[in-house]
Amino acid sequence: MIENLLTGGLLAFFITFYAIPKVIKISVQTKLFDVPNDRKVHKEPIPSLGGVGIFAGFIAGLLFFGQFELFHLYQFYILAFVVVFFFGIKDDVMILSPHKKFFGQVLVSAILVFKANLLLTNMHGFLGIHSLNGPISYILSMFTVIVIMNAYNLIDGIDGLAATISIITSSVFAWFFYMNGEETYAMMGFVFAASLCAFLIFNYAPAKIFMGDTGSMLCGVVNAILVIHFIETAASSKVFSVTASPAIGFGILIMPLLDTLRVFAIRILHGRSPFFPDRNHLHHILLDRGLGHKAITWVMGSSAIVFIGLTYFALPLGVTSIILCQIGLFFLGVFFLQMTSRESRKNIKSVNNEEYTFGRKVKHVVTLITNKDRATIERNEKD
Repeated sequence: MIENLLTGGLLAFFITFYAIPKVIKISVQTKLFDVPNDRKVHKEPIPSLGGVGIFAGFIAGLLFFGQFELFHLYQFYILAFVVVFFFGIKDDVMILSPHKKFFGQVLVSAILVFKANLLLTNMHGFLGIHSLNGPISYILSMFTVIVIMNAYNLIDGIDGLAATISIITSSVFAWFFYMNGEETYAMMGFVFAASLCAFLIFNYAPAKIFMGDTGSMLCGVVNAILVIHFIETAASSKVFSVTASPAIGFGILIMPLLDTLRVFAIRILHGRSPFFPDRNHLHHILLDRGLGHKAITWVMGSSAIVFIGLTYFALPLGVTSIILCQIGLFFLGVFFLQMTSRESRKNIKSVNNEEYTFGRKVKHVVTLITNKDRATIERNEKD
């Protein structure tokens, strides 16, 4: 198995690595840029078709070295990736409306749930819930896929962030499936992480290219497949068997998931569409505190790893207690950042006001002296 994983990962890495410069060149020639505006943090037009290179390496690695004993499922996974690729490309080039983008996400989730049979059938005791009946299982599974797709799409707001988070999450899932002999899912996670590593070389701050909606939603679909399969199989796995699999899965994806759900709630409470763009994301809060792109990527990536570690050590608490603690800890951190961010803005405003007042005083004194000198000169001329 390890030979297939390594060769598939290497193929994915090198195809993406050599594809990205070509994509940048074509984007520049055809002027396909992500143009900056008041909400976006970059100042110059940047090519946004990095998802094309990620997709090329990922699919090549899967098709050349993937094991097809699960082809009845694999074919629908590939179909879902292709659908994401096409409506993602259209959004990157022509800008889809939120409703059309949502329709594409529903289509992808329907393929995975109804054709690939990617279902959540057990909550393993979360809020006292165990087995899920048919309709609830289908609805919850589709909802999970759509939320995770949006989570990775919305966290892609600064250089290197979405790629870094996705490398961490897909690698953790890949390691788990490798240890348990599930080569299909280990290959999916590992090959995708390898493609993202190659892309990150060009996306790390200062970015030469963005992954666009094609890349970010592909991140979401891959991680949705991996986390749902993890929740369904972790309790019966040979290595690292855990009944609190929903808590582990939630802990692995906590950074993009809770940030997106928090922002959606803020938008809905203010009477706006959950897809209405704003500057309420966690990376915007960190930007307001004065952190740069590299620092934010390191902080949020490190936080994702810390949450995974804390979740592992908290397993004896049980699935419901762990998830409640995860949510509480996340929002406590966000509250602290918002409070310190406001204090920083107040201090900056106070300093600016003091500088402005001092400047006005200096200007006033200079004006008085100048007028006095001018009056003296005029008096001397008359004399």
